Amino acid sequence: MSDLPFDTQTGLLAANRPGDNAEPMSVSELSGALKRTVEDRFGHVRLRGEISGWKRAASGHAYLCLKDDAAVIDGVIWKGQAAALAFTPQDGIEVIATGRVTTYPGRSKYQIVIERMELAGEGALMALFERLKAQLAGEGLFDAARKKPLPFMPRTIGVVTSPTGAVIRDILHRLTDRCPGHVLLWPVKVQGQGAAAEVAAAIRGFDALKPGDPVARPDLLIVARGGGSIEDLWAFNEEPVVRAIADCRIPIISAVGHETDTSLSDFAADLRAPTPTAAAEIAVPVCAELQSLLAELGLRAERCARRYQARAEERLQALVRVLPRRDALLGPQRQRADDLAARLDRALGDRLGRGRRDLDRAGAMLRPAMLDQRVARARDRLASARRLLDSLHPEKPLDRGYAWVSARPGGGVVGTAAAARQAGALTLHFADGEVDAQAGRGVERASAKAYPGKKPEQPTLF
Repeated sequence: MSDLPFDTQTGLLAANRPGDNAEPMSVSELSGALKRTVEDRFGHVRLRGEISGWKRAASGHAYLCLKDDAAVIDGVIWKGQAAALAFTPQDGIEVIATGRVTTYPGRSKYQIVIERMELAGEGALMALFERLKAQLAGEGLFDAARKKPLPFMPRTIGVVTSPTGAVIRDILHRLTDRCPGHVLLWPVKVQGQGAAAEVAAAIRGFDALKPGDPVARPDLLIVARGGGSIEDLWAFNEEPVVRAIADCRIPIISAVGHETDTSLSDFAADLRAPTPTAAAEIAVPVCAELQSLLAELGLRAERCARRYQARAEERLQALVRVLPRRDALLGPQRQRADDLAARLDRALGDRLGRGRRDLDRAGAMLRPAMLDQRVARARDRLASARRLLDSLHPEKPLDRGYAWVSARPGGGVVGTAAAARQAGALTLHFADGEVDAQAGRGVERASAKAYPGKKPEQPTLF
């Protein structure tokens, strides 16, 4: 017999042993029993620990571990509770998680299902602040090179703040006192759950406006909130708000809290204002000061113009003193004019004398005897021309026995025998009349017999 309380001998088949009065349990039955026991005993717990291994699944659920110096417990935050967290968890942050402990039968592990998670005091909040600050600074979101210059006098100013607080009234009052303009308010929550999402959406909404839209695109944005604790101002430390400010193409003034308060939005903005009222003072100049400055500049411009005029008068007077007198300048010209006038008188007298001499010569040539001689010479030239014309008349040779031949009808001159034979009917023109004739072969034969060999050409009448 063995000394052990139970029989340790094993067989091939399971069998009841002395003292074993319970039926064997399945693994699922044991896991279910453990799950019920744990959930009944630890249905509501609050754990303080440091976050480790934080990750968010594609489903929206979040998984993490909570640890201290000696132990670690897995945790899960379902999608609805994860979206409602007031901050973005990060590894190394100490938190207080409220939920219930349960088991996960699939892995034989126990875990806490977190329903609410808060930072474990201001120290943890500041640690989260510094971690996020270092992360965003490492990405270059706070670099001075990213800062945009503010417009000198914006026409439209967009304000992202609560519509019911004193902040918007202070901003509007200060803007009205300094330089009234067009203000667009995008109302948002500035504290509590969902505040960071609303502020980020407002900034991106203003930045999405385009010139020409029904709502005017602001030239400058003011993101403002009144004073409070670091927990009250935490929405302006959230990563979505900081990234929206850094990505905005419109210059932004951050005016969150009082002068001693600092938020990550201040580092990302193009300029930090100590208070919302100071942001309004920075945003626009004083209209009265501008009017005074314009008046002063106008007076300075007028004085400068008068000074230039006075200096020009002085230079003109100095030039007048060194210029020669008018008589000295015009004396030679006047003398030359007198000399030319005298020469003109003499030239006119000489020209008149030459004209008179020419007239006398022409008058002498117009005496009656000279005219008679010219008339006689002209008559002689006319008589010679008439005789030449008579000698050249085509009918003058007819008086000496010549005749000329024309064809009938038409009256064209016939100058050759061939033309006469071709014409047939001819007309012979004599000095005392005309005779019709008919050309024929007998005449041609007679002409050929009368002139053997080469036929003489008909002599010309001229």
